Parts: sequence; structure tokens; C-alpha cells
Amino acid sequence: MTESSLTMSVKPNVWQGGFSPFRISWGKLMMWYFLVGDSFSFGAFLITYGALRFSYESWPLPTEVFKSFPFLENVEVPLGFVSFMTFTLIMSSVTMVLAVHYGNAERNRYKVAKWLAWTIVGGLIFLSSQAWEWTHLITHGMTMKHNPFGAPAFGWLFFTITGFHGFHVFTGVIINIIILINVLRGVYDRRGSYEMVEKVGLYWHFVDLVWVFVFMAFYLL
Repeated sequence: MTESSLTMSVKPNVWQGGFSPFRISWGKLMMWYFLVGDSFSFGAFLITYGALRFSYESWPLPTEVFKSFPFLENVEVPLGFVSFMTFTLIMSSVTMVLAVHYGNAERNRYKVAKWLAWTIVGGLIFLSSQAWEWTHLITHGMTMKHNPFGAPAFGWLFFTITGFHGFHVFTGVIINIIILINVLRGVYDRRGSYEMVEKVGLYWHFVDLVWVFVFMAFYLL
């Protein structure tokens, strides 16, 4: 057997160290690691919800618990307000996509700022809506220990899981405000990259995706 036949040819596109094997920056890779780790936290909460949900013989009906709408005290709109909240959060994800696009594709500071600002507005509307929902439920007797709609566990599960998610939305809004200020100051133009907007966008999309599972658990099942 000749020496040449023992020599393995290495293709030029095979990763040999020194650069990212996934062709992404260190910052984006760390963001993905963080999101994967954070998903386990939400997963643990939702698994706990599922275990307790099916351990009770009866469970509160979402259409009875979530039937109120701001300024419509005498009108029942089952799941109407949470549908508005969900629509707002999903649309904020669309505006974030546009902010990332105009940053990466065009490096257009003003378009990035505009769509990032709309993302912040969507997040604030969601948080304000959640604050109204919490206040309404608490004033009607639902707390961490008591639930007039049925199983007591529903109350503390609802406030814990939606509160944990709301904290993520609040954190995302604060970070987006900081990024917006940097965009307006031209920080990323001087760096020659809008990757930071993209990294924050990954976090925001994750928060929106998690809400889909929270929505399904509390408002649909």
C-alpha cells in the first residue's frame, strides 16, 4: 500500500479549528446557549403545570376565568383580551424582524430605529395588558393561595408562570430601549455591524415563542 493511498484528503470546507464551525459569531452562539438553557426553565414550569392540571378532577374553564375586557365591565368576551395581547406580542416580533433586516441588509439607522421603537411599543402594550389582567383577577379573588374559579393550584401556577414570562418581556423592553439609544447615536454604524440588534432579536423571538406555549396551557386547555 503506497503512502499516497494512506493520506486522507481534507476538503477545504471542513472545519479545522480557529473559526466557528457554525459560521456564526461568538456573541450569537452564546445567545443561543442562553436561550436553550432558559427554555429548560420554562419547560420545567409547564411540565409542573401539566402534572398538576391532570391531578385534579376538575379545572377552571378558561372561558369563565378570562372573559373580561377593559372598559366593557358588563360584556363578556371569552378569551378576547388575551387574544389582543397575543396579537400585540406577535406583531412586535414582526417589527423586530424588520429592524434586524434593515440593520443587516441596508444598515439604515433610521429604519432600524423606527421598527425597534414599534417593538418596544408592542412590548409595553403587552405588559400593560398583563398588569390589567392581573389586577382584575386579584380584585375578583384569585391569589397565589385562593382561586374562586376552582382548583387553588391554578392561581399560583398562573401568577408564577405568566409572571416569569412577563419578567422576560420587561427585560427585553429594557434591552431594546438601550439598543435603540445606541442605534440613534450611531454606535453600530461606527462598528460597521448591526449584529447586536440581531442578537436582541433572537431573545425577543424566543419570548414570543414561549408565550405560545403559555397561551395554550392556560387559555386553551
